[in-house]
Amino acid sequence: MNVYGTKQIRNVILLGHGGAGKTTVAEALAFVTGVTKRMGKVVDGNTISDYDKEEIKRQFSISTTLVPLEYQGEAGPIKINLLDTPGYFDFVGEVEEAVSVADAAVIVVNCKAGIEVGTEKAWELCEKYKLPRLFFVTNMDDDQASYRELILKLEKEFGSRIAPFQLPIRENEKFVGYVNVVKMAGRRFTTNSDYEECPIPDYSQENLKKVRNALLEAVAQTSEEFMERFFAEEEFTQEEISTVLRESVSDSEIVPVLMGSGINCQGFKGLLQAIDKYFPSPDKYECVGVDTSTGERFTAKYNDDVSLSARVFKTIVDPFIGKYSLLKICTGTLKPDSTIYNVNKETEERSGKIFVLRGKEAIEVPELHAGDIGAVAKLNVTQTGDTIALRSAPIVYHGPAMSTPYTYLRYKTVNKGDDDKVSTGLAKLMEEDLTLKAVNDKENRQLLLYGIGEQQLEVAVSKLANRYKVEVTLEKPKVAFRETIKKKVSVQGKHKKQSGGHGQYGDVRMDFEPSGDLETPYVFEEKVFGGSVPRNYFPAVEKGLQDCVLKGPLAAYPVVGVKATLTDGSYHPVDSSEMAFKLATILAFKKGFMDAGPVLLEPIVTLKVTVPDRFTGDVMGDLNRRRGRVLGMNSDHHGKQVVEAEVPMLELFGYNTDLRSMTGGIGLFAYEFARYEQAPADIQKREVEARASAVEQVEE
Repeated sequence: MNVYGTKQIRNVILLGHGGAGKTTVAEALAFVTGVTKRMGKVVDGNTISDYDKEEIKRQFSISTTLVPLEYQGEAGPIKINLLDTPGYFDFVGEVEEAVSVADAAVIVVNCKAGIEVGTEKAWELCEKYKLPRLFFVTNMDDDQASYRELILKLEKEFGSRIAPFQLPIRENEKFVGYVNVVKMAGRRFTTNSDYEECPIPDYSQENLKKVRNALLEAVAQTSEEFMERFFAEEEFTQEEISTVLRESVSDSEIVPVLMGSGINCQGFKGLLQAIDKYFPSPDKYECVGVDTSTGERFTAKYNDDVSLSARVFKTIVDPFIGKYSLLKICTGTLKPDSTIYNVNKETEERSGKIFVLRGKEAIEVPELHAGDIGAVAKLNVTQTGDTIALRSAPIVYHGPAMSTPYTYLRYKTVNKGDDDKVSTGLAKLMEEDLTLKAVNDKENRQLLLYGIGEQQLEVAVSKLANRYKVEVTLEKPKVAFRETIKKKVSVQGKHKKQSGGHGQYGDVRMDFEPSGDLETPYVFEEKVFGGSVPRNYFPAVEKGLQDCVLKGPLAAYPVVGVKATLTDGSYHPVDSSEMAFKLATILAFKKGFMDAGPVLLEPIVTLKVTVPDRFTGDVMGDLNRRRGRVLGMNSDHHGKQVVEAEVPMLELFGYNTDLRSMTGGIGLFAYEFARYEQAPADIQKREVEARASAVEQVEE
């Protein structure tokens, strides 16, 4: 592959709903530009993008794949770094990594399916990152698909910025070409995406007039001179129209709509022309970071003529193709066998060979210029989000903004001897996917796997089996309950044992009552008069308490909020010992705790659910069914409502799946621990019965 300068590069991300046809679009563009000799198909498992075994098996994208294309543009050759992203929401981390290095977006919409949740989310991402974008409408070969109806829906949903640059030409209910609205010319497909000029059909004239007028009005609004000419009904030249459209699309003031058929590979030459003509090269943007030598904000254009800096936006760790750190060059030029400085880790590494990845194929290149995307193999310490630069110019850029994983399941290793292999495999999967987290919950003696959704967790388990040859099972996790008491009691605990020689004797009288502080396991006081228990045994009494609160007598959960007061007791000058008083305290605690109205406390979280207005009623009704207390509802100022509620953690299991079902996938949620509250009687009864064996083990 040739080396390209900053102005020749287009970094384009493919966004859209799962199943809209993004991978097919990438495949068609690769075919049209000569990368492949024939188009692969998702169903056949032979596309460039979906090369992973899991993607082939499931027939949808799981990871972002880079597909660099070379295209002879209007002003010379360009390189298009196409970032094909997953459409399913569980893999949003892959999208967030890719969008952090994209300079423009193609939002793929299936004409028959229309605007879907993934379309809305794609638009929101583009708004967040201020990305120029266009819509590419696929499935135009389906005669049941209404392009005109889709345009109306796009205009209603996304406003007046929507501008159809093409209108379909159909003959005998078949998609045979399109009208180029900008150039006012017909295009009839010959072979695949190739076309020849043709007359504009009569039936298109009325709709064409409306669309063309809207386009000219958008051009007119860019200057007073153009506005005057528009109202005077003067014609704009083709060059004037093209110049204004190029600037307006680049500034996201106009969002073109183009069309094609992925199956028949039609319309992709027009898409390539639009990418070349309307999408900006990286030099239009600035890279913003921090100069660690001064602590000051660093801002620079994507530029070859300064020292090297680049940011790693994705890591691939694959047993078959190896480890690659994918990076975008921000400033300077990256060359092979260079000493590069990882600013985040404050460590130097050798870059080795430099590649561009096309699916699973690694293509060696002599250098990468500012704005380009490539890969370096086998960097030992460098991870996603790190910045590489020169030690003499240590710049740090922000890593990709990643979603927080809130869905979790417990995982268990099938074969006991595989624990280390599972840990190693998970570490590599987490290096690839920053939204995947493995957590050791020591309190409940369980290992937890966190992700965006359950499908992502299932894919991770499948990858462990296929890549690393270890099996784990997923199951419902335990919830971290607590135990406490509700009333005050006075009890005696006496430990007495005689077996020849010195015996064991410890006797304590203690009061147990609620301390009022559920953050602290226990509070210990002593009010012993007359030396009935010598002071040197007080630490042994407290040690007995420390052991008891680790696993309570009710359901073997940690104890909180107990005040224990040593009031009296007795001792033997020969047989008493620290161990005897510790055991006496344990006897007193168990009896006192069970007599003092023991209750289970369950964790309560503060939940925030973000949904469009139309779903708030369903969400609040569902939260009530989950024993939730709705605290209020506020606008997020982007057309959605944020419902705030307090919900027992126990009731949030499976919430991600249920929320998606309720809202068609558009609802988002986040939560954080708030406090512990007394569990209802039925929950307590069920939990105590389920934990009976654990209590028996404690007593033994």
